[in-house]
Amino acid sequence: MTRPTVRRAIFPAAGLATRFLPVTKAQSKYVLPLIDKPTIQYAVEEAIASGLEQVIMVTGGGNSAISEHFDRSRELEFYLEDRGKHDLLRVLAEVDRLSDEIDITYMQQKEPLGLGHAVWTARRLVEGEACAVLLADDVILGGEPCLRQLMAAHAETGATVLAVRRVGQDQISRYGIIATGTSNGRLHKVVDMVEKPPLDEAPSDLAIFGRYVLTPDVFEALGGTGPGAGKEIQLTDAIRRTLDGGRVFAYEFEGDYYDTGTVPGYLRANLALALKRPDLREAMLGVVRELIDTSEITRN
Repeated sequence: MTRPTVRRAIFPAAGLATRFLPVTKAQSKYVLPLIDKPTIQYAVEEAIASGLEQVIMVTGGGNSAISEHFDRSRELEFYLEDRGKHDLLRVLAEVDRLSDEIDITYMQQKEPLGLGHAVWTARRLVEGEACAVLLADDVILGGEPCLRQLMAAHAETGATVLAVRRVGQDQISRYGIIATGTSNGRLHKVVDMVEKPPLDEAPSDLAIFGRYVLTPDVFEALGGTGPGAGKEIQLTDAIRRTLDGGRVFAYEFEGDYYDTGTVPGYLRANLALALKRPDLREAMLGVVRELIDTSEITRN
């Protein structure tokens, strides 16, 4: 019997984003620009490139900027058409194309009760199928989409699949870390998960990043998972409850990773991507050199 394909992705996009206050007081961190696109657009483009049919945005109150970005703005189109700004009209058309290629649905998480609760909020729309979860502040670019890599691993195993990557010792306490059983190249069987362990308690150096393919048993486990760390319902707690079935794997994804969930990471991501853009590289190199020179003068 052919295993069902992954057709939907849940995008948890609620959260209070307190690390970015005050800019996130009145807007979602997911519409903050990464160069010239809101961060969440990169994740939607990844979902489309992976062949998904639907994105379920789980938002909190006051996050209308996300839906407004993907909706058509006829007033802005009229303004640009009237002034002959056809290059900018083409930019808008590219954004409009995204919602033609994938269905975008919105749900509200009424309280900020954690990632697990945000995922569970969308359970009825998943319809008992395996589905993807993308954390949009983890931006992964280059080559085959990260999500498609996980979907291939899910097709091979029929299991829940987590995106993982090896991290340095100084980074281990920032992530969920997996303990592995058997391995086959980049694919590892998961036998345990530890959330943000100290270095001397970490079972490996394989850290969980913001891409998942979840099987229906994870949603069943979420329904019975109480608050954990931070008094929130943790997705990792629910996944751990399914480990006894031996149906959780991790895949070491390939691609360039950018963490936009912290202010330093967000600034680094903008600089790194700008330096990769042919139209921005020289200008940004000039700025970097100027800042380094100024810093040297000030230090001396």
